[in-house]
Amino acid sequence: MKLVSSATMHEIDHKAIDERGIPSTELMENAGRGIAMRILSELLPNPKSSQVIVFCGKGNNGGDGYVVARHLKEAGSDVGVYFIGPIDKLSPNARLNHNRADKLGLKMHEITRIDDLPKTVECDLAIDAVFGTGFSGAPRGLTGELIEYINNQNCLIAAVDLPSGLNANNGACEGAAVTVDCTYTLAQPKFGLFLSPGREICGDIAVVPIGIPDDVVDSFDLKLDLATGALISELLPIRKPDGHKGDFGRVLTIAGSTGMTGAAALSALASLRSGCGLSKLACPRSTQPVLATKLTEVMTAPMPDVRKKGVFALRGLGEVRQLIKEHDAVVLGPGIGRHHETIELVRRIVASLDKPTIIDADGLNAFVGHTDILRNCQAPLVLTPHPGEFARLSDSEVPPERKIEARVETALKFAATNKVVLVLKGSPTLIASPDGHCTLNPTGNHGMATGGSGDVLSGIIGTFLAQMDSAYDAAVAGVFVHGLAGDFAADEITPRALIAGDLIENLSEVFETLE
Repeated sequence: MKLVSSATMHEIDHKAIDERGIPSTELMENAGRGIAMRILSELLPNPKSSQVIVFCGKGNNGGDGYVVARHLKEAGSDVGVYFIGPIDKLSPNARLNHNRADKLGLKMHEITRIDDLPKTVECDLAIDAVFGTGFSGAPRGLTGELIEYINNQNCLIAAVDLPSGLNANNGACEGAAVTVDCTYTLAQPKFGLFLSPGREICGDIAVVPIGIPDDVVDSFDLKLDLATGALISELLPIRKPDGHKGDFGRVLTIAGSTGMTGAAALSALASLRSGCGLSKLACPRSTQPVLATKLTEVMTAPMPDVRKKGVFALRGLGEVRQLIKEHDAVVLGPGIGRHHETIELVRRIVASLDKPTIIDADGLNAFVGHTDILRNCQAPLVLTPHPGEFARLSDSEVPPERKIEARVETALKFAATNKVVLVLKGSPTLIASPDGHCTLNPTGNHGMATGGSGDVLSGIIGTFLAQMDSAYDAAVAGVFVHGLAGDFAADEITPRALIAGDLIENLSEVFETLE
């Protein structure tokens, strides 16, 4: 599903109206009816005993709100509407649907000042239809006061298209903004719903179709997809009921050094918990006893180290290459360190790779100034840098997260130039392919900003690389699963207390949910 800016959504609307001849009133009717149907199935199981208040602005977002109100009224709910007047200042479609709602007998209350509202309203659900995608800046005067009033209601709150006060393009809230339990966004999801602080006020997000033909959307050069649970469920590898461990992928993790055995252990264990049949950890010989104690189900392979310093030695290249031949995918880098022999080993491993590989952490630092090795690699590569690592690799800064379109362009350019799948970590994380696809991942939370979280991600993606034909699909699925595990963990123990091991413990719940 493609993400859009407010300007692009406006262009899509007008192409459907002007070139396809779909009346704007029909699109508004579809929008309001679609939201009402979702509300009735998800928020109001007993509509005839439910009280609903709809707050409508002067524009088309308010027009959508009138349609929602009318359909909820027809379903039996007790519906009241508070709208910003005067009526002759409403947009044409908003005025049309205001009149339709009025004729149906809804309780209509015009607001010209905040004192026109009761101190509190008794209701089960409040619906925010004040501002739509065209809004930017800070709400002022009556609209700002109305937003604060909506936030003070002691009930569920739902937003039409996006919460009022939120910038659809960058997630900014420059003044008051409605904090909602759920957002019913129309036609296509908007950038701002997935960028902080917008993502924190939107609640659950559902996309409501409004009747715009798919080929109209496809005619636009939309570069950013949204990862969804439905998509990931389709991507997950099928497990044969009569399968054996060899059918579910063999993952080799090349990781660890003195003081960083935890990174290696987390990555290898995460690969196993994500569903691979066999997980083997190649580690420096002096660290092997520690890692063998940490890991019961993961096999360990001690590799030559540098004078018992607990770092990989270059002379182990032949042994590592033999191990790679025996596996379906490779995880390279977690906790591997920056010893000069280790760095040279990593470069030579990648130069001769023939198995899909994810490169993470210090594995990435080995290629600063040597990205030509990545470009010339014959195996599918997934790189997972955070912004600092990306800046070193690319010798360029990452655009701020709110400048999402620039960030997408940066990720796509790097992926194409270096012929890799790029997982550019952040809030949100972007996954870019060398052939021009880019996906935004909506899962995850600030509790995952903790040591070892990235190591878990590398293990998850490693398993999917061993089981999937597409490195890009493996990365998209891995990032989504990783973030969802973090969300489940945060719900259970709060984000502040979350540690990387909690992500692994919640993977079973993630797969149960997706499957």
